[in-house]
Amino acid sequence: MNNIHKTAIIEDGAQLGDDITIGAYTVIGKDVKIGNGTTIASHTLIEGKTTIGENNQIFSHATLGSIPQDLKFGGEDVELVIGNNNKIREYTLFNPGTQGGGSITKIGDNNLFMGYTHVAHDVIVGNNCIFANVATLAGHVEIDDHVVVGGLTPVHQFCKIGSNVMIAGGSVITQDIPPFCLAEGNRAVLRGLNLNGLRRRLENRSDIDEIKKAYKAIFESGYPISDIAKKLIETNDNRYVLELANFVLNTKRGIPFNRK
Repeated sequence: MNNIHKTAIIEDGAQLGDDITIGAYTVIGKDVKIGNGTTIASHTLIEGKTTIGENNQIFSHATLGSIPQDLKFGGEDVELVIGNNNKIREYTLFNPGTQGGGSITKIGDNNLFMGYTHVAHDVIVGNNCIFANVATLAGHVEIDDHVVVGGLTPVHQFCKIGSNVMIAGGSVITQDIPPFCLAEGNRAVLRGLNLNGLRRRLENRSDIDEIKKAYKAIFESGYPISDIAKKLIETNDNRYVLELANFVLNTKRGIPFNRK
């Protein structure tokens, strides 16, 4: 049984699961789908072709699915897809995709989006990420799993952030950040490995040791990073080393590290 406040507006066509709570003065558009157990606080707007999974918590004054902030958008059929068990806090703004970027913005599971976070068009976010207050993801940004983005941090369009990355608050991200790394600064540069995060998530200490060796070889040896990455792929079978090396080879915006 759903608990819907009498002042909420649910347009004809909206599809609601079971055990959903919708607060006062919230508006749910006709093309919206909401999964079981999701709670939506007061004064929230959810519109467009937006699909929300199960057991999400959406706080007051969030706006989800409004048209992209892209002047090229011409009303095409685009969508926003949000997974399960996410916490979406006050005054967050999520936009759907654009035709030029794949037509979809996609959010995974178990993420926390703190107040005033913006997820722009065609952004892809993985699972178990934390975005502190006023983290701002521009169009076409890709975020892998277990990423922490500090408050007041903008991420430039088309940037990619690898898994298990931590970005310090107040940073400005204009290039790709490889997995397992720390980044900080305006403009942000690599500051080493996210060792605390790795120790929490990797049970095998030898994996962390291999990542350390790979990081030093790629970013501290003074040799071209693509050459070192290729060599690691040819000579190392550790899954995390291969993840790091392949990220380096496939970067499109470059990697901001201090060259020696």
